[in-house]
Amino acid sequence: MTPAARDIRTWLLAAALIAALAAALTPRLGLRQQVFDIVAVVDITGSMNTRDVGDAGRPISRLAATRNGLDQLVARLPCKSRLGLGVFTERRTLLLFEPVPVCDNFDAITGAIRQIDWRMAWEGDSYIASGLNSAIELGDGLNADLLFFTDGHEAPPLPRSGGAAFEGKPGAVKGLIVGVGSLTKSPIPKFDDSGREIGFYGPNDVPQDNRHGLAPAAAESAAGWHPRNAPFGAMAANGDEHLSSLREPYLRSLAESRGLDYQRLGSDPALLDAVDQALRKRSVTQPTDIGVYPASGALVLLAVLYGMLPLLAAGRSSSRSKPR
Repeated sequence: MTPAARDIRTWLLAAALIAALAAALTPRLGLRQQVFDIVAVVDITGSMNTRDVGDAGRPISRLAATRNGLDQLVARLPCKSRLGLGVFTERRTLLLFEPVPVCDNFDAITGAIRQIDWRMAWEGDSYIASGLNSAIELGDGLNADLLFFTDGHEAPPLPRSGGAAFEGKPGAVKGLIVGVGSLTKSPIPKFDDSGREIGFYGPNDVPQDNRHGLAPAAAESAAGWHPRNAPFGAMAANGDEHLSSLREPYLRSLAESRGLDYQRLGSDPALLDAVDQALRKRSVTQPTDIGVYPASGALVLLAVLYGMLPLLAAGRSSSRSKPR
């Protein structure tokens, strides 16, 4: 080995030793980081069982897609972010647990998300506007922003007067309505009392209109109309409420009236980007280990010292030993 080669090896070994010592002795630094405080609410009403998300050949249910999307979102949230979980059915939201740090409680959070099921519902109706109002009130009490996952399918259908009015201050709670499902109508799976799927809902299984409140003026010309006994007429309504689709225009109107944003559930980065734009951020100091950088440098230097240089030396020896 030539003196020059020995000098290179000595310098590389010394540099690797210095880098390794720096990795061991470098203190953890407190870096500023932007984090979120979120309560995620999932619609668990019957229409969320509709299988219309994903590939046409093997679609999954809206509820399964929500679980997957929320699971992936939690994995991407920065540490020190907090997330709570709730479910919605009928008119109100039920909190399962308050916002907790996502990294310290990752397994518990994702485990709870994966257990969300339509069988948790205590009622079969779906008053989306009322449930959203309840979720906003919940987020306000927890000082957290809201993620509300739903397909927007009201059951029974909305009356002529529309959904429940919002009495709060629009924008006081920041949030994002996440629309789940396809814009194309699909059948809703039907289950028996034991939770076994037995087919799909038909036209006679669900209300096709909402006959609460005042009847429209045109009802007077309906067959069997009576101002007191049959103000909507005596004939059953026809419709396709037994089929379900993502009611996107309705959800956008709900979001606008309450100062929220709207995003359709799709790719994982798109949801995270929507969260980043719509929700508030809280600045925290996160202890960060930067010793990985000098440690990586030490490994590179050792790879050159014990890997690349011997290979170069062997190549030169081989070329000298060849007969001329």
